[in-house]
Amino acid sequence: MKLNYEKRIFGLDLLRAIAIILVIVSHVIWIIPPITNTSINSLVSLSGYLGVEIFFVLSGFLIGRILFRLYTSAQFSLKDVGYFLTRRWFRTLPNYYLILIVNILVALLLQKALPINLGHYLLFIQNFAWSMPPFFGESWSLSIEEFAYILGPFLLFLVLKFKTAISRSWAFLGVTLFVILSFLLTKIYFYQSSSISSMVDWNIQLKAVVIYRIDAIFYGVLTSYIYSKFQVNWIRFKYYSLLLGALIIVGLNIAIPKLNLFIDVNPLFWVVFYLPINSIAIGLTLPYFSTLHFAPRWILKTITAISVLSYAMYLVHFSIVVQLINYFQTQDLVQLPKSFYVAAYIGLTIFMSYLLYKYYERPITKLRDRPEIKNYFK
Repeated sequence: MKLNYEKRIFGLDLLRAIAIILVIVSHVIWIIPPITNTSINSLVSLSGYLGVEIFFVLSGFLIGRILFRLYTSAQFSLKDVGYFLTRRWFRTLPNYYLILIVNILVALLLQKALPINLGHYLLFIQNFAWSMPPFFGESWSLSIEEFAYILGPFLLFLVLKFKTAISRSWAFLGVTLFVILSFLLTKIYFYQSSSISSMVDWNIQLKAVVIYRIDAIFYGVLTSYIYSKFQVNWIRFKYYSLLLGALIIVGLNIAIPKLNLFIDVNPLFWVVFYLPINSIAIGLTLPYFSTLHFAPRWILKTITAISVLSYAMYLVHFSIVVQLINYFQTQDLVQLPKSFYVAAYIGLTIFMSYLLYKYYERPITKLRDRPEIKNYFK
């Protein structure tokens, strides 16, 4: 795999690699029986949640830096919005639609029923304001990201039309805070209008629903604003910020059993506060990771490779690999060590992801740099 390491930020690749590893580890329990130690099971489940949340905040940080640079330039226009979205869609949509088709074929192969609202997946509205079917389960997070990608640029463009006296920098911050506050209010509305008492309900009715989660991306956008405006302090306080973020994540999840903050006892905490607090904590780690540029060569190459494959790995690891492994587990194969299934799971995920990236994702993504694409939006 030929990569230009000089143009990449190792720390952000490391964070992306950590995220996908956490997600993949969390789905091991779908292959082998859960461990009897409930604390370990809780940690495994938490790892998947944190992995996706890292993806959200990191994605917001990366697109936020691009948008801030575009928005604060004198030439920002609707064509810039179109160019931004086109570049994102060259990166995200081809893989998504290909794997959607593969998931349909796998479901037919395994003789599983397809969802009635299969067409919703074409428009990323399978979990827009309602619970999503179990089909292509990992797509819930992609819907949230796609709507965030659309909402942010168009709100920024809309603000320009009002021709306010405030600077574009302040307008960028205002739009970001407006989105965060708006989707905090949707959580408050959910709390007041719904009743949930289990983590299963919380997971499918709130955590994985677009209209309650777009703010997760915009916490990352907020960090991109801080990065762009306060770079000296961004670097100066990176270690303190990393420590604070880590302490919040660890402390928050330790406090849950200690303070009896379980969802059946304190649903307000889980519905309104738990998700934003974790997003803020992850954002606090970005000053450190975004300024981490060096590592031993073998670590650099390994982490960067995982990072580059992370999108493909996320798409294939569960709905395809796990389903196929479970399907082909016969009574004879059950006698094999559990480690065999774990190794097959990881090996197949990496192998399929590599093929997807090399022969499909990368060639299509490179098309966005063609002169005719750039010239169209000039």
